[in-house]
Amino acid sequence: MRPRTAPTIAARLARLAAAASLALASAATLAAEWIVVASTTSTEQSGLFGHILPAFTQKTGVEVRVVALGTGQALDIGRRGDADVVFVHDEAAEEKFVAEGFGLARRKVMYNDFVLIGPAADPAGVRGRDIASALARIAGADAAFMSRGDKSGTHAAELRHWNASGFADRKGAGYKECGCGMGPALNIAASTGAYVLADRGTWLSFRNRADLEVLVEGDTRLFNQYGVIVVHPARHPHVKTEAAQAFVDWLVSAEGQAAIASYRIDGEQLFFPNAGD
Repeated sequence: MRPRTAPTIAARLARLAAAASLALASAATLAAEWIVVASTTSTEQSGLFGHILPAFTQKTGVEVRVVALGTGQALDIGRRGDADVVFVHDEAAEEKFVAEGFGLARRKVMYNDFVLIGPAADPAGVRGRDIASALARIAGADAAFMSRGDKSGTHAAELRHWNASGFADRKGAGYKECGCGMGPALNIAASTGAYVLADRGTWLSFRNRADLEVLVEGDTRLFNQYGVIVVHPARHPHVKTEAAQAFVDWLVSAEGQAAIASYRIDGEQLFFPNAGD
């Protein structure tokens, strides 16, 4: 019997070794996996991603590579299939993206608000809680106003508020567009004494403020909702659907929502999770 036993033990050891090698190879593959997330500049420039992404990668082994652009550009990247996930803040544009078949279901993730920033002296007299009235005063005074002008979620919100002000077609001689992200727009406003609409998260993380301060806040119309969508694999079969969905599921899970809520600057919370609402 001994001649049969030795080969059997050797075979079992070989199978165990092969299984161990396969497990290690699978773990190495998972650790090397990565996805591309096209996202609004506010999530990147506010520092949120730097805070939450390490926790997701540690849990799943999936690295997240962020392409930070305005919401419109981020959605266009998703349409082209150059991202696995879009994480943006323009609900109407997001719903259109899904309706056109470019994305799977949209999930709410978090919210904060927009604020109107301007020089402390407030030459147009806008200070208060009414964003439409504030923009009307800026237009009437021909005061300097820096618009992102980049089809971002912030730019889309700004245009809605200009429409509400009744001055969408006559914003005043001081109105300018930079075609840039939120950080650069704030930098220009700081150096020129201009008013600018910003998301609160980027404003709280912005350090080059000069004499700028928050002048209008608290208007319910300034609510700023963020959503996340996996790019549809039927449109782009190369999309890493499993890893992308894992990222979305983590963001809306109790763990992901707690990570978002824990991000603060100088003790102030920047984003408020609401995936369960």
